[in-house]
Amino acid sequence: MQLHECQNLEEVRQYIDRLDDQIVQLIAARNGYVKQAAKFKHSIDEIKGQERMEAVMDRVRTRAMELGVSPNLLTKLYTIMIDEMVEAEISEFRNAKSL
Repeated sequence: MQLHECQNLEEVRQYIDRLDDQIVQLIAARNGYVKQAAKFKHSIDEIKGQERMEAVMDRVRTRAMELGVSPNLLTKLYTIMIDEMVEAEISEFRNAKSL
């Protein structure tokens, strides 16, 4: 990944703000797919899927190392994100089953 060579702090902040907007959009899209996944699952245990969570974390850690980002940072971020999204998926699952 090649970064633009900024000329001043304001320009750096503008690039960071643009990236933050993209990150939020990507997280929202991920959350939407997680909620869709609830339609295809048959139990809360399946939603919690420890094996899938470990596979995601391994993939993210590997990708972080390839890009020179702290794998510990990504692990912490993904742990929080996945925990929250699992709760949203459980809610989606329960709502669908109550209809």
